[in-house]
Amino acid sequence: MHHNLPMSETLETIRGACPHDCPDTCSLVTQVVDGVALKVQGNPDHPQTGGVLCTKVSRYAERTYHPDRILTPLRRTGPKGSGQFETVSWDEALDDIAQRLQAIAARDPQAILPYSYAGTMGLVQGESIAARFFHRLGASRLDRTICASAGAAGLEYTLGAKLGMRVEFFAESRLILIWGSNSIGSNLHFWRYVQEAKRNGAKLVCIDPRRTETADKCHEHLAILPGTDAALAYALMHECIVHGWLDHDYIARHTLGWAELRDRALEWPPERAAAVCGIPSEQIIQLAQDIGRCYEQQEPVAIRLNYGMQRVRGGGNAVRAVACLPAILGAWRHRAGGLLLSSSGAFPVRRDALQRPDLLAQSGVANPRLINMSTIGDDLLRPASPEFGPRIEALVVYNSNPVAVAPESGKVVAGFARDDLFTVVLEHFMTDTADHADYVLPATTQLEHWDIHASYGHTDVLLNRPAIQPLGQAMPNTQIFRELARRMGFDDPCFSEHDETLCRQAFPASVDFDQLLNRGFVSLPLPDAPFAEGGFPTPSGKCEFVSERLQAMGMDGLPAVLSNYEPLGSDARYPLAMISPPARHFLNSTFVNVQSLRDVEGEPVLEMHPDDAAARGVSDGDRVCVFNDRGQYECVTRVGLRARPGVVNGLGIWWRKLGLNGTNVNELTHQRLTDLGRAPTFYDCLVEVRRA
Repeated sequence: MHHNLPMSETLETIRGACPHDCPDTCSLVTQVVDGVALKVQGNPDHPQTGGVLCTKVSRYAERTYHPDRILTPLRRTGPKGSGQFETVSWDEALDDIAQRLQAIAARDPQAILPYSYAGTMGLVQGESIAARFFHRLGASRLDRTICASAGAAGLEYTLGAKLGMRVEFFAESRLILIWGSNSIGSNLHFWRYVQEAKRNGAKLVCIDPRRTETADKCHEHLAILPGTDAALAYALMHECIVHGWLDHDYIARHTLGWAELRDRALEWPPERAAAVCGIPSEQIIQLAQDIGRCYEQQEPVAIRLNYGMQRVRGGGNAVRAVACLPAILGAWRHRAGGLLLSSSGAFPVRRDALQRPDLLAQSGVANPRLINMSTIGDDLLRPASPEFGPRIEALVVYNSNPVAVAPESGKVVAGFARDDLFTVVLEHFMTDTADHADYVLPATTQLEHWDIHASYGHTDVLLNRPAIQPLGQAMPNTQIFRELARRMGFDDPCFSEHDETLCRQAFPASVDFDQLLNRGFVSLPLPDAPFAEGGFPTPSGKCEFVSERLQAMGMDGLPAVLSNYEPLGSDARYPLAMISPPARHFLNSTFVNVQSLRDVEGEPVLEMHPDDAAARGVSDGDRVCVFNDRGQYECVTRVGLRARPGVVNGLGIWWRKLGLNGTNVNELTHQRLTDLGRAPTFYDCLVEVRRA
């Protein structure tokens, strides 16, 4: 590409990290000529990335130089939601914001709420100066649960932490269960290891209500109903018990509560689970036999669990049930056996150093209230009360787009439309949320700032160096919060620390920062097989089939099989279950405005099984209305076998204003929370469909 460069131009390659919410956390190489980023590629020197990027992030330069990028501070001039704004200077914007926040804080700082999630996974542009600012202010705390906290809690109560197999060793597994994950679309680099295992004769089984691109490439697909994963896990345990596929030595030495787990598993013969899961019992028996064959031949069985399966009422317990399987088989003895949901517990992140919760002491608020990000629709509409505390009067949104991504968006929109709510949004683009802001502040993209990253799919630390100068007047999140802190009179020296300094603070000295500067990544020194000899980070040091911590809270100590809040068949008006997995070319609501990616997706889609479509007179390509008591959403049908009977797949997450009737799939989801981890239940949702 650069052979034809004029002599005056110099080509630089800058190493960085992909900031997006994905297990792969790729190492990036950006090619820069005279201060302009020409191309973003995967780093060939990083083994986990292997020079390969997904379609989305390979368009990162297109996103950074997008003609719609916000490059100056904006102040609202029209009604909320109208998208009418005028350009103002940074000083005007920040002075006014600081003044208004100070006036609210003088009454009660808890009337101010930060709202952020994983728009960047970076530890510095995520919660460093921002967290310091809100701690010092004494603002309400945000319970950041919108993605993964149910599964995280399930792991922590069973294995003790978010730990598991090292992803590279899936290449040596003999049976791989891909459970609640569309790896080709959302975990591409794991899929490369799976392909290697498959070429070496491994059997691949996909467990997912949707026939994903990943399911197409597996040997078997179990299209279970949403929210029935725990029943399937127990039926597999039942068969292992009945046939003696049990590592009694591992169970005796490294687990807690086997007798109780055994008794409960024996209540779940395949026929019972098949009726609950909505699949033939033969499929369960066959999968159990595959597991048994590996057990008898001492071949490793590996489970790649992902977050899709925990977005239902019983999601935390379902993860617990699945996490028991490797221990009863002794699969953890092999480095290519066991389970991986998240590796993030392996990273020694110094969160307190970055976020400085000690600053709360200066705020005058000892213990600010905790507001769950998944119930923001209800919470913005709540009046002040003794239980709830003050009404939310101000929101500062960064790294998130709640109007599009939070559940039951009819209520979220109503909350954001409140005239008496002061809203500041840090953004790259005019999202649905930015349209409702009083001020929109231009933030930098990953190519324009420093950051440092852990991962939840591998075990390398990555450094991101800025490849180009910020475009226009864009500022890093950190700098915006530094400027606000100064105007609010927060003079602690920690508010003036440089971003590179923060990157150095993020990890202990055992993570070699010079190596990060030179190579862009450092691999954590970890054992090949973390639990080969037990050593689980639980209170007992064992894999806890029975959790005494849960029992102490009055909950079931064993993994419970919980039905959905809205189980199929429970409401005759809404006879279809709906899940809303991501469209392949979007990442949550990121990339929806990148034209080349939206062109591939076309329009918002609802996948329907031919039987369900025929019963409603719906044909492929028809425009339909999907509805329930919470709202309605228009989209286009794709009739085919991606959907199983009784379940429709509403692919997300479109920006509302780019949808067909100004809504998206979250118009239909509800705000109830999971059994463990206080997480949302997006895939626990009943609907009906009619032609529009």
